[in-house]
Amino acid sequence: MDYERQPYRRCGRSGLLLPAVSLGLWHNFGEGKPLESQRAILHKAFDLGITHFDIADRYGPPVGAAESAFGRLFPKSLRDEVVVTTKGYNPMWDGPYGYGGSRKHLLATLDRSLARLGLDYVDIFYLHRDGEETPLEEQVATLDHMVRTGRALYVGVSNFSPERTAQAARLLRSLGTPLLVHQPPYSMLNRQIEDALLGVLEEEGIGCVVYSPLAQGLLTDRYLNGIPADSRAAEGRFLTPDRVTPEVLAFVRALSELASSRGQTVAQLALAWALRDPRITSVLVGASSPEQLEANVAAVDRLDFTDDELAAIDRAAKEAGVQA
Repeated sequence: MDYERQPYRRCGRSGLLLPAVSLGLWHNFGEGKPLESQRAILHKAFDLGITHFDIADRYGPPVGAAESAFGRLFPKSLRDEVVVTTKGYNPMWDGPYGYGGSRKHLLATLDRSLARLGLDYVDIFYLHRDGEETPLEEQVATLDHMVRTGRALYVGVSNFSPERTAQAARLLRSLGTPLLVHQPPYSMLNRQIEDALLGVLEEEGIGCVVYSPLAQGLLTDRYLNGIPADSRAAEGRFLTPDRVTPEVLAFVRALSELASSRGQTVAQLALAWALRDPRITSVLVGASSPEQLEANVAAVDRLDFTDDELAAIDRAAKEAGVQA
């Protein structure tokens, strides 16, 4: 484990440090992916100082497969050196208790996750989304129970509104368990969290681990010459071809010029940009190969931006007509 390869940032006002770039197991772990390829990506992550592995009960396919793969591949001797997370709420089995924000489902799905992971506890358990059909008081009381029973060291939320995040933080604080972290989407093409959520997180002392900082691959040079047959857009499962618009491509071409002047790829520029705000604890990246992961982590070699560079990014987004 190379702890010098990348910086570590404090998660909110907690004592927990996370690497600036973390590994998400959303796309490339589970059945249908060669086990040795998954093993090689994990080993490269250790070599690059990645100590934070983000999973969810539903990641696969099929559901649970990413957790099972991690459980088979993860060297248990490194348990105290890493942060392993999972999430709940998602549809996982048939029947009325197989999904949702109830205490019944959340405790059952976490116990199943622990069995697949081969772990006694996860470091962070997230509510994957706000189960508004369940009282928030019940959801957060369940999170508190997970911590008190040793199933999780910390708890977080994902995809919650600013208002509900603040409410969840207050309820958890009243129970004596802090809300450690929020996990929202964030990229140059989706800056919604800047409107209110980041302010709430700063005020409440909550960390922010963002997903999709490369907008499912749009913020790379992958699509500048068309849609490759083996790309996510061609597959259409998480990124559809209609999102590869002339406006997005014009923006990425402008980013490519700026990235080149900084000695970076478009992907490295996009990751560094997401990390420019000190309220962002870490960015989650996926990886289809060790080489891709190594290239993404290299974003930390150049995290500084001049005011002119930031203005140029905003101007390019405005001129292309994409979100800024």
